Amino acid sequence: MKRLNPEAKARLRRRSQLVHLGRDAEASFGFVNLPPFRGSTVLFPDAETLESEDQRFTYGTHGTPTTEALCEAWTALSGAAGTALVPSGMAAIALALLTAVGAGDHLLVTDAAYLPARRFCNGLLKRMGVETTYYDPRVGAAIEALFRPNTKAVLVESPGSQSLEVQDVPAIAAAAHAHGACVIADNTWATPLFFSPHANGVDLAIEAGTKYLSGHSDLLLGLVTANPAWLKPLRRVERELAIPAGPEEVYLALRGLRTMELRLREAERQGLALAEWLRGRPEVLNVIHPALPDHPDHALWRRDFSGSSGLFSVILKPAPKAAVAALLDGLELFGLGYSWGGYESLVIPFDCASYRTATHWAPGGPALRFSVGLEDIEDLKDDLDRGFARMKAAS
Repeated sequence: MKRLNPEAKARLRRRSQLVHLGRDAEASFGFVNLPPFRGSTVLFPDAETLESEDQRFTYGTHGTPTTEALCEAWTALSGAAGTALVPSGMAAIALALLTAVGAGDHLLVTDAAYLPARRFCNGLLKRMGVETTYYDPRVGAAIEALFRPNTKAVLVESPGSQSLEVQDVPAIAAAAHAHGACVIADNTWATPLFFSPHANGVDLAIEAGTKYLSGHSDLLLGLVTANPAWLKPLRRVERELAIPAGPEEVYLALRGLRTMELRLREAERQGLALAEWLRGRPEVLNVIHPALPDHPDHALWRRDFSGSSGLFSVILKPAPKAAVAALLDGLELFGLGYSWGGYESLVIPFDCASYRTATHWAPGGPALRFSVGLEDIEDLKDDLDRGFARMKAAS
């Protein structure tokens, strides 16, 4: 088999890239998958090389052939200049924020951000002397009015966590760059396959590889990609923190990469099918899915995204808490658990009202977030149908 050079890889269509990026038959001695390199110490051939560190690998926290392979692949998929790997999605958020802000700085964060990200901003960053202002995720270009002389970064998450607002990322990026601020985006819902962060003005893009890159709910991983202007600062903080992703996790992520688009496309198909079915249920008040035409930000989603994932939310008509519990507790195919993006379906109840500060969350009834997996869609409907019957009996 002839070795693909970088130019040949760049010409490949995306599905072919997912199969071949980050693979080196010579480095893996002909084996299809590059093995996980475990280790801390890397030996140098002589004192001169030790002093200059002029060799490909120098220490375990600075990279291995396995991490290099995943970084190369993810960088190419994201249209980035480079990628940093860390042990979780939350660690990726922390790395990106610590790259962009410091003591005395001001940070703008979408009110629809992932709750642990808010806790990081309200906790560690606040103790460091960073002030955070939360903004309406639908602010668009009007975010211009929120900038201060010391505003150094804007964190966007599109669609928003749980409430799934789609943000006008290019407009927000234009305003941020006019003020010299860094644009950080949590792109986990769409992945680079359905939204190209750096092509839309993002400087640092965050991905929880725990979700769709893994696809099997068996690893924790975070990735941060940078454009050319922000790669050096990212590398500096990455090295200072020294929190590399584990070798087994990176190996599993590389394996998941090969089928990610196939799984994501199926999750999209399954998610839309279940969302449409739930829209017709008498127990449902509203289905929040950006790819549905009645979503308030559907036009933005159509403009900026090339697909949707299997994660969406549902607002039930008013019902007692015990009735919602009866629906959830008897489910056989939908697990009750955090995270998403695996092959199995999940559901969790949620309520944003207790922590949203820039917007008012009053959806009109209990809220559920669904992650649709790879089970047969008719079996998923049957499972929920029985659940709605239990809810009705308990009301």
